[in-house]
Amino acid sequence: MASTLVIVIVLIFDIIAFGLAVAAEQRRSKAQVLPDAEKYYTYCVYDSDIATGYGAGAFVFLFLSQLLIMVVSKCFCCGRSLRPGGSRACAVLLFIACWFTFIIAEICLLAASVQNAYHTKYRAKFNIDNLSCETIRKGVFAAGAAFTFFTCILSEIYYITFSKANATPYHGGEAGVGMSSYR
Repeated sequence: MASTLVIVIVLIFDIIAFGLAVAAEQRRSKAQVLPDAEKYYTYCVYDSDIATGYGAGAFVFLFLSQLLIMVVSKCFCCGRSLRPGGSRACAVLLFIACWFTFIIAEICLLAASVQNAYHTKYRAKFNIDNLSCETIRKGVFAAGAAFTFFTCILSEIYYITFSKANATPYHGGEAGVGMSSYR
């Protein structure tokens, strides 16, 4: 049966990752164009860089959550055979869906954190009339948070169905197909 401790730890990690991703979306960098003291040049001034840290934290907690689920379930491919049936079929589908949403969430969080950090660190003077201070698009951290939520749900259900299919050992049936007549 599924370990309650593993379920609780993974849930806590996923909730922390989700909260950090939402916080990163709320605190993403904003920029404004300001003139210098002589009003000869304009330059971009970015506010806080805290969203980068929040995004990186969400990335790490989601990674740890996925790592724990995969280590405990032996990444689905290692270990003994699972009992055939509906639980195994669900576990296979949930395993694929869990990895799919995990990869999308990690890409969103990592790309958003890197892009936010790049623009936040960038301050320079330009001789351009219409200066555009680029920032990360609204919703990238939110997309990471949404896929973090989906990964949380799918990984929890995957672990429970995997544990159900793994509860009783399956030693396999006959290796070949019986070709003799039945008497």
